[in-house]
Amino acid sequence: MKSILVPVDFSIQAEYAAKAASIIAKQTNSKLYLLHMLELPSGVIDPASYSSSNNSPTSLLFLKRAYEKFEEFKKLPFFKGVEMEDSVQFHKAYDGIIDESVKQECDLIVMGSKGTSGLEEMLVGSNTEKIVRNSKIPVLVIKEKITNFKIENIVFASNFKLENRKAFQRILDFTLLFNAKLHLLKINTIHNFETTKDSSDAIRNFINDFDLGDFTLNIYNDISIESGILNFSKVIDADIIVLNTSGRRGLSHLFNGSISEDLTNHAKLPVATFKL
Repeated sequence: MKSILVPVDFSIQAEYAAKAASIIAKQTNSKLYLLHMLELPSGVIDPASYSSSNNSPTSLLFLKRAYEKFEEFKKLPFFKGVEMEDSVQFHKAYDGIIDESVKQECDLIVMGSKGTSGLEEMLVGSNTEKIVRNSKIPVLVIKEKITNFKIENIVFASNFKLENRKAFQRILDFTLLFNAKLHLLKINTIHNFETTKDSSDAIRNFINDFDLGDFTLNIYNDISIESGILNFSKVIDADIIVLNTSGRRGLSHLFNGSISEDLTNHAKLPVATFKL
């Protein structure tokens, strides 16, 4: 891992994400790219020439204030010793984040989430879902303050269908970066019941020919896929939940159609998604 993109709206959740990203950057010797998107009304600014004299004093004032906020933001103590670069852009949040991740050849996006908080949401809801669904690189969503952020126990929840194997090596590479233990998780519910033997066989067929290192194989029963993932993660004191996602259908339909698309908003634990 060489570079990490952190969208910043200067909220407390953005601070949580930046702290997590800084810890990862120190562990992996990566560079941070801090990005703030200024979404101004159409006609206020021309995104192609925001530094020119053709733009209004209002737009230039917003730009000046954003950079002033960045100067304060970068003084947070956890940034010490981390190489970083900040940028303010006039763009829609979703498009700008995806474009910047490609431009900077980032390996990971770390973003904060307020959860389902209605009009107060900044990078949540449709934007988060779009980024999670369409980003070609992993997206790590941070919900809450984590005093001692670490990645030692990773839960990978899946239906373990063979067509989903194509992203598995990237998940193993991510696990190896932190020398973490991987907990493979298959959830059984009354609506998609499977015998322990069938579930175990499915997982073992899925991981066949991969070098997993330290891992556990787990089959967990619950009332829903989502609650099963969250409850199991609590039981083992997981540090992070990892999921696959599809560009066409987001997080839905990956677990026989029963997992909620907004698990990233409901889980208090960090959630990382890897596109299939």
